[in-house]
Amino acid sequence: MMAYRILAVTFVAALAGSQAMAAPEQIDIPDGSLTLHATLYRPEGPGPFPAVVALHDCGGLTQRPNTEAQLYSKWADKLVADGFVVLFPDSFGSRGLGSQCREQHRTVHAWRERVDDANAARLWLQKQSYVRSDHVSLLGWANGAATALWSIRRTTAIHRDPTDFRSAVAFYPSCRRLLQSAWSARVPTLILIGNADDWTLASTCQQMVAGARGRSAHVQIVVYPDAHHEFDRANSPIRLRTGLVNTADPSGRAHGGTNPAARNDAFKRVPQWLRR
Repeated sequence: MMAYRILAVTFVAALAGSQAMAAPEQIDIPDGSLTLHATLYRPEGPGPFPAVVALHDCGGLTQRPNTEAQLYSKWADKLVADGFVVLFPDSFGSRGLGSQCREQHRTVHAWRERVDDANAARLWLQKQSYVRSDHVSLLGWANGAATALWSIRRTTAIHRDPTDFRSAVAFYPSCRRLLQSAWSARVPTLILIGNADDWTLASTCQQMVAGARGRSAHVQIVVYPDAHHEFDRANSPIRLRTGLVNTADPSGRAHGGTNPAARNDAFKRVPQWLRR
């Protein structure tokens, strides 16, 4: 694990000289029998721009507008200001589902259906004239972060496919099943997680990354001191959630909320990684 350094960067400073953003657009992506609904954010101008497929957590894209939408719109604003197109596919709403955080028997899985959604979103972006088809990356939170890691999992010998994802960033993923699968990455991958996370354990992700060493594309994990799940939310006090599934222990209880130092570092670190 790399040593963590607190970076004196504020969100306002990161937006200095920022790129103007067009109004968000609602997009429909045909994908077999499914119409995948998505929200598109992009800079003004013809491009072509690098792009990011952004994957929501178990709460869905629009089910909790004061929390989920606020988190994702802040990230969209930041990434567009840095010159990225950002596409959020709605894996749950497109299938008529609400939040899955308390669903014991899910029908949409991080390692299957959501991987299909990520790839459908990538292929759609690569057809757009304002997108650099050779520079589409992947970004996810929690359940969406696990999807990102499954989506770029190495299954054959590493070779550079220009149509593949360029890189990936995963915020506080659950790494347990990935560890059991002997995961490794085929593209450069950044994992950001807190050492106080009691929903998805940092130690499991550290084991996963260590196990992939020597047979993987470059993977970097940053473990933030005293940071909980959802540390990159803005102005969200640490709170306890109950009745959850897939928590680190069987209680279904886990904490989440803002860690300002970790959030500031992530807002600096993620765009740098995605520019690779």
